Amino acid sequence: MASRALGLRNFARLSPRVSMSQTMPRRFMASAKAVPKTPVDPKAPGPMLRYQANLPKLPVPPLAATLQKYLKTVRPIVGEEEYKRTEAAVKEFETSGIGAKLQDRLVAHAQNPNVVNWLEDWWLEAAYMGYRDPVVVYVSYFFYYKDDKLRKAPAKRAAAITTAALEFKKQIVEKTLEPEYAKGEPMCMDSYKYMFNNCRIPKKPADFETAYDPEKHTHVIAIRKNKFYVIDTVHNGQQLSTNELEQQFQRVIDAAGNESGPAVGALTTENRDTWTDYRDALLAAHPDNKGLLEKIESSSFVVCLDDQTPVTRDEGSRACWHGDGRNRFFDKPLQFIVFDNGKAGFNGEHSCMDGTATCRLNEYVTHSIKTNTVNHGPEEVRANLPQPEQIEFKLNDDLKKAITSAESNFDSLIAKHDLTVLAYHGYGKNQIKKFKASPDGYTQMVIQLAYYKMFGTNRPTYESAQTRKFQRGRTETSRTVSEESIAFCKTMEDPHASHEEKITAFRAAVAAQGAYMADAVNAHGVDRHLFGLKKSILPNEEQPALFKDPSYAYSQHWYLSTSQLSSEHFDGYGWGQVVNDGFGIAYMIKNNALQFNVASVKDLEVHGKKYINGTHHFKQCLEDAANDLGDLLSTEIAADAKL
Repeated sequence: MASRALGLRNFARLSPRVSMSQTMPRRFMASAKAVPKTPVDPKAPGPMLRYQANLPKLPVPPLAATLQKYLKTVRPIVGEEEYKRTEAAVKEFETSGIGAKLQDRLVAHAQNPNVVNWLEDWWLEAAYMGYRDPVVVYVSYFFYYKDDKLRKAPAKRAAAITTAALEFKKQIVEKTLEPEYAKGEPMCMDSYKYMFNNCRIPKKPADFETAYDPEKHTHVIAIRKNKFYVIDTVHNGQQLSTNELEQQFQRVIDAAGNESGPAVGALTTENRDTWTDYRDALLAAHPDNKGLLEKIESSSFVVCLDDQTPVTRDEGSRACWHGDGRNRFFDKPLQFIVFDNGKAGFNGEHSCMDGTATCRLNEYVTHSIKTNTVNHGPEEVRANLPQPEQIEFKLNDDLKKAITSAESNFDSLIAKHDLTVLAYHGYGKNQIKKFKASPDGYTQMVIQLAYYKMFGTNRPTYESAQTRKFQRGRTETSRTVSEESIAFCKTMEDPHASHEEKITAFRAAVAAQGAYMADAVNAHGVDRHLFGLKKSILPNEEQPALFKDPSYAYSQHWYLSTSQLSSEHFDGYGWGQVVNDGFGIAYMIKNNALQFNVASVKDLEVHGKKYINGTHHFKQCLEDAANDLGDLLSTEIAADAKL
């Protein structure tokens, strides 16, 4: 888990898992009206990339500023003796010349004309491709959709989702998709090339991503009862209509019958080195298997037609997060999931795309279907549509044993994890704005207060900050815990503190969180810079004391890994914790509600103490914290009303 803690996949981590408090369509339309200062590239291949070449490059922050900021973030989370040791290590790093030497190397690397983004390749390998634990549950993330009242039958809902997703794909292929904007300025759109017709391929010592021609490969893969089916979405030069796709998905459901096939997809749930060996064995078992596997890997996306019927948010969220591990192919970046009762969602592979891109895709899919703004095509179904083609791998006894082993390992892994959802309807973004607070900062303080309620202390917390204002930027860590946030939690739990004292402490904590987040989105956090400096150490050089200091590792041990992506069309969003003594907290800030997805190992143990049913206990602490903070700030509104 240590490398996962370093990497984090919070969409943004989202990211994953990135704070976006508005629903996507409003956000894009509103922002696009402003005229950006970033110049348009007249040679751009399409409107989607018209700003791409002129985006600024990811900066290397000044060394002294990063070191001082680092000390400021360590101070509130360690004891006096530990802090003195850290302070000495930082001073040595700064005054001995080693820090300046590493900074010079990093700056030279960043200024290399052949390097677009100094962090990109290092981060991709360290955080994702070189990470060997299973992608599910440690890397993959999910969205769980609200119900579609008009489409209860699974084939009907799968067809509408596919039509909408193909329209989004068309905009990417034709490069007509409008760029995203933050404060009126465009963001990097490079990662969209990894969305469709892509696949992560297992390999030792690091995986890689492969891409296929999206115009040549027009098929999608449907999985039902662990069996894979190829559905070409174009027939005789014309895209299948929604009604035609519905027929094809129903054909898959009928053809699959009631018997489950060999769960080849379960192999993708394995440790990456193990899956590498299994994939090689699959290719070696029969010459046909290579072409069959490529059919899956080259598809536009996967549609999983599950025979489950989740009812509660918890059930639906878990089904989208991991399902039964068999009716999936987790190496694909896009898996749309439709259940037998018509409920639906999405599972994303995180390595090359953060959550903002796939959130936009899923927001487009759900919004365009609900508002009936997607073109569903002709009503009439052509009589000559070919039957979906089943992919039938040639499996020997060793591969059958590998599948059985993968299924067993997956079941054991999932049994160790818990997930629950708090859908808090006490208030949402609209009310928080009346409290004169940043919705994201407010919600971060709810999380901090909840943790303090449960554990009596605060510990290192990650919040995803997007750096897509820079070329090929992804994320930076926003370190939430500050001296101000700890003072806030202590004051809130002090029965003798006045309302005024609590509100003052709250506003100071939110201001500190907002200031750090502002630095982080401008690539002036501490974590990526320190990571780059560490990567600049030559193999024959000794590690500086700064990186051997226990506080360095502890300050990146994310007991709380948090990120926000919000949509009024989603009923769930989440991913797993990054350390086994911590929580993964994905949250949505809706207009009139807050929603928290709480994931952790079952009965987690933190610093020697076991917390039986701890996942659900933390959910209750979140509700209590939201109530307490809402009640507190309501007194301020009431007082203002009397004036």
